Amino acid sequence: MRVWIDADACPRAAKDLVVKFALKRRFEVVLVAGQPQTKPGLAIVKLIVVPSGPDAADDYLVEHAVPGELVICSDIPLADRLVKKGVAALDPRGKEFDAQNMGERLAVRNLFTDLREQGQISGGPAPFGEREKQAFANALDRILTRLTRQS
Repeated sequence: MRVWIDADACPRAAKDLVVKFALKRRFEVVLVAGQPQTKPGLAIVKLIVVPSGPDAADDYLVEHAVPGELVICSDIPLADRLVKKGVAALDPRGKEFDAQNMGERLAVRNLFTDLREQGQISGGPAPFGEREKQAFANALDRILTRLTRQS
């Protein structure tokens, strides 16, 4: 099994949790980024830096991740592409992307994009705290268990 991480936008605490799970469960972690990143000095963790450009990391993830694997990403259009391909997708705050919720998630994302462009709202997501870290760990455990049983 392999877990991919869209590393540019993923909080460090979430990356660290994935590596901790990988050491316990013995799976490979692949960090995909558009810029150089610091990676743990472990053989189970690989770093791929893609050429810069719009959606280069997203395109790499969609091209290389396969059904039975998991991608950690907060990018909803990327998650939609992955889910349509049959790849499991999880955001760093513990919300799983799936065929049933993608339409709603895309609609909400588009609404907030429009509101930001109109200047009606500003800011980004709330800080990544203990609650988010715990929700992510729980969801990660649940999805990894499911994927392991399916293989």
